[in-house]
Amino acid sequence: MFPLEFWIAGVMLISLIIYMLTGGADFGGGVWDLFATGPRAKAQRALITQAISPIWEANHVWLIVIVVLLFVAFPVAFATISTALHIPLTLMLIGIVLRGSAFVFRTYDSQSHITHRRWSRVFAIASSITPVMLGVTLGAVATGTIHSDTPPDFISPWLAPFPFAIGLFTLTLCALLAAVYLTLETEDAALQEDFRLRALIAAVSVGAMAGLSFFLSAEGAPAIRRGLSATPWSGPFHVVTGVVAVWAIWAIWQRQYRLARILVPLQVALIVIGWGIAQYPHIVTPDLTFSNTAAPDAVLFPVLIVVGIGGLLLVPAFGYLYVVFKRRG
Repeated sequence: MFPLEFWIAGVMLISLIIYMLTGGADFGGGVWDLFATGPRAKAQRALITQAISPIWEANHVWLIVIVVLLFVAFPVAFATISTALHIPLTLMLIGIVLRGSAFVFRTYDSQSHITHRRWSRVFAIASSITPVMLGVTLGAVATGTIHSDTPPDFISPWLAPFPFAIGLFTLTLCALLAAVYLTLETEDAALQEDFRLRALIAAVSVGAMAGLSFFLSAEGAPAIRRGLSATPWSGPFHVVTGVVAVWAIWAIWQRQYRLARILVPLQVALIVIGWGIAQYPHIVTPDLTFSNTAAPDAVLFPVLIVVGIGGLLLVPAFGYLYVVFKRRG
């Protein structure tokens, strides 16, 4: 029988996966908005806006779920992370606010070229910074340099090569998701080709950043390195993830966009799951685990009940949202 904190940790991991597949793709759309080029640059930006507009704000619900569960169920870990990593977390939250504000103002403010371009830059840059800071935060908690029993160091745990490699890795995953999704948001063959090329570039970048992150983990996060390379599950897991990644690239190359839209999210989900398994049982390596930071069962049990009831309401609501706004015809 698994303890209650295990199930809450599982809900947090699932929420992170969903956030990456939804909100992460929105951030990736901002990246491609920044790099829109060529004679169809305006059409590319218009497609990104059309794809994001109905659902971008709702996707942050999953991030809220993670933060609330961390605060309620693992208060010591929440206090440690929010104190030691308040700089990247603040930058991430500023990026989320600026991105959303710029997206709205770009739509409803004066449509002059200069005004539109300024809001577009804010939107695109904030969309790029936010996933980097999210990845930096996730990377920092795995470094083993954050200790709950010593005065916090606000700089060195996150301002290091490994956390920033994870940040850039996260950015490339978001860009890959967005490019693949956007190939199916239009029937214009030329625009599909534009985002097909971007998807291939992003896929190669994901592979490069995965390799760099793994290399840097030897010094930057040895516990994660051991979890990803020296456990019985790590070999088969890497093989499965690698097969899915190569298959996804083949699907993009062959213009099988619907298949790619299944494989790329599966690839991202496997990467997040692999990180979660390698990190477990720690929330913050090496001192804080899910067990020694968990609230009493008298708190965890009602939380799980509320999460279950909330899931029964939230998941169908999101399904209906996507059906309404993403259904063709």
